Amino acid sequence: MGGDDRLPPIVLSVWFYCVYLTSLSTGTSQESPRVPRTKGCAVLIYTTSSPLEEQIKTQVEVAQLLLDPPGTKANGLLGTKLQKLPYIKKNGTAGSYLRTAAMGNLFCCVQVDQSTVAIREQFGKFDAVLEPGCHCLPWFAGKRIAGHLTLRLQQLDVRCETKTKDNVFVNVVASIQYRALAGKANDAFYKLSNTRSQIQAYVFDVIRASVPKLNLDDAFEQKNDIAKAVEDELEKAMSAYGFEIVQTLIVDIEPDEHVKRAMNEINAAARLRVAANEKAEAEKIVQIKRAEGEAEAKYLSGLGIARQRQAIVDGLRDSVLGFSVNVPGTTAKDVMDMVLITQYFDTMKEIGASSKASSVFIPHGPGAVRDIATQIRDGLLQGQATTTSH
Repeated sequence: MGGDDRLPPIVLSVWFYCVYLTSLSTGTSQESPRVPRTKGCAVLIYTTSSPLEEQIKTQVEVAQLLLDPPGTKANGLLGTKLQKLPYIKKNGTAGSYLRTAAMGNLFCCVQVDQSTVAIREQFGKFDAVLEPGCHCLPWFAGKRIAGHLTLRLQQLDVRCETKTKDNVFVNVVASIQYRALAGKANDAFYKLSNTRSQIQAYVFDVIRASVPKLNLDDAFEQKNDIAKAVEDELEKAMSAYGFEIVQTLIVDIEPDEHVKRAMNEINAAARLRVAANEKAEAEKIVQIKRAEGEAEAKYLSGLGIARQRQAIVDGLRDSVLGFSVNVPGTTAKDVMDMVLITQYFDTMKEIGASSKASSVFIPHGPGAVRDIATQIRDGLLQGQATTTSH
């Protein structure tokens, strides 16, 4: 290799420039497009006093480390091995930047994942939006990947505290589903520094302007109207920044715990009132049916008693006629006295035969029967006279 085996300064300058462009082409994250993915960058400086063979050997070892797949043991020990390699100084973290150097700058190509677009810049100015796939990235022309933007559907849950028209404080939870438009990826990447905060501000503004116009019950009933108002305002505002509002949902309205308990008590009281009315109606129906049954029973019992008495009267009449015919000289009064005496003795027999009957003291002499018959007859005649006078 000759007497001087050191690398020429021009070669070292070109190598340093390549590594510098590597640190510029690493891009930024999808979540926060303007924030770098890592905190530092790796700068490889070859000293001009190193032998050429050792420098080439070191470069081969670095390339082998860079080509190890992510997650392997060699890749995990990348930082440790770089520190042990001779004539290399490292500032910051090397992982993603060195891999991008190997894949992007050494081969001048870059890969963009599915449902993702990459923003390419040239000397710090927007150049193009790269679709998913493999793209040429000529770093020597000042081109680099400024960042990546996901096109997947994203969801943001916003909790907003506001007051209803009837002075009840509630927490309204809105779910916003949005995504970046591929045709306006440059607007979505450059015009907003924090998309989620911007959407949250618009949601706060619309909800706090809509809910105070409604009572608490109306707010629950008109959730779809509130969601529609939020979606219209967001669509009008975010379309200028390259975002599409797919759907807006009001997933929950949470009043204060005391208000919620009071609402439950009101509902419970109303249901108890309805239950009491239904119970009273049921008892009323039962009583009516019971009274109708008793009336029907008494009516039928009265018919039975009337028929019984009619049969008794017919039997007495036949007995009086038959006794008057068979016993000459007897009157109807004598026959009635005899019938009453017979019934009197039958009654005394029943009272004596029944062990559970109460004691009854009545005249028991034969003359008393005539007095009882007289009293019964006089009572009947007096009642008949009173009825006739009226």
